Amino acid sequence: MSGGHVRNTAAMVTSPRCGARTRDGTACRAPAMHGKRRCRMHGGARRSGAPKGNRNARRHGMFTRDSRAERHQVKALLEDAWGLLGELK
Repeated sequence: MSGGHVRNTAAMVTSPRCGARTRDGTACRAPAMHGKRRCRMHGGARRSGAPKGNRNARRHGMFTRDSRAERHQVKALLEDAWGLLGELK
């Protein structure tokens, strides 16, 4: 007996491929996930990709008008304090 087990790879070979491009510009050769157009590494897996809604656009408050005015007042106060310390020397 020389051969052993023969694999049936027809389904794997004929399955649709991922439509993503790799870094070198070639097409991804991985099979697409069932019912998807991308492989598991390029967004075909469950819960992959960006979250719903644009959470990056939420403001953290650092550049609001009030906080900028407050920082300006603190800076002016510190400059006055350093000026007074310089006069005392």
